Amino acid sequence: MSIRSCCIRPLLLLLLLVSAQAPATVFAAPSGSNLLIYCGITMVRPVTDIARLFEKQEKISIAVAQGGSEDLYQSAKKSQQGDLYLPGEPVFRIKHQPEGLLGEYRGLGFNQMALMVQKGNPKKVKPDLKELLRKDLSVVLGSSESGSVGVEARRILTQAGLYPRVAARVAQMLPDSRSIMAAMRRGDADVTMSWRATGYFPDNAAFVDVLDLPPAVAPPQELQLTLLTFSKNPVMARKFMAFAAGPQGQAIFPPLRLYYSRQIRAVRRNEVNCNAIQAADAGNFRGCTSLPFAVLVAGAVCGRLCRPGCSQLRHRKSDG
Repeated sequence: MSIRSCCIRPLLLLLLLVSAQAPATVFAAPSGSNLLIYCGITMVRPVTDIARLFEKQEKISIAVAQGGSEDLYQSAKKSQQGDLYLPGEPVFRIKHQPEGLLGEYRGLGFNQMALMVQKGNPKKVKPDLKELLRKDLSVVLGSSESGSVGVEARRILTQAGLYPRVAARVAQMLPDSRSIMAAMRRGDADVTMSWRATGYFPDNAAFVDVLDLPPAVAPPQELQLTLLTFSKNPVMARKFMAFAAGPQGQAIFPPLRLYYSRQIRAVRRNEVNCNAIQAADAGNFRGCTSLPFAVLVAGAVCGRLCRPGCSQLRHRKSDG
């Protein structure tokens, strides 16, 4: 069996099969035990790798439709075809949950926004959002109209009181993380904001450096693989969800430097001193390779899990 990958555009009713060897062709949604997954651009590669393993195990075919998270949702809504939806961040699930098309989900990990600069950081950019206002830097950002990378960049910059000024001086507003990273590879910009995992893709890592932002500024966002309520094959879809969230699926993600769901839960089950976390976050945050994972993740979720005046994280039964 082979995985089919396609690009989704707004309100597209048919899916396009993208092939490196041939022009795009049109195909219908999978039938029988087969699956159609709507996947945000950033996670297409690992999801395709997971799907390839699952295909071999279950002897089925999986089509992976790729695009901006909002465009994907609108296409799924219009066509009423498909089984699973993986947006770039939870805001899309929250926004569209009242429409009744998004069912249960499984968390695959946590991605985070970061600054990206040209390899070697020749302009000496600092891991600070205010650097995006430097007059000597060319900046590209994602559009908040189509994909998660633009939505999250706008949210972070708005919270920092910087969005209008940064948006007014960007060279380009691009639809998704793929186009952002392509612009960085071409040297069209000195700096951008993107999901940090994209900076570690092999074809990007040779061209960019990742400048991590503190979790208090750019909180890790959960990747929620969601069952579509109109799925014609919910049993197989749930099986894929469990596979992706399990050991075989999670083994695909380490090269992307994602934060992991099981480690988030481990932090939530233990009492961690918030003051120590905040001190580490403020003074020493350098990304997931230099601080204990528990410190990084707890620093990101500390504000949400600690009651006012409380000095410790407390386990919540609803978090599993």
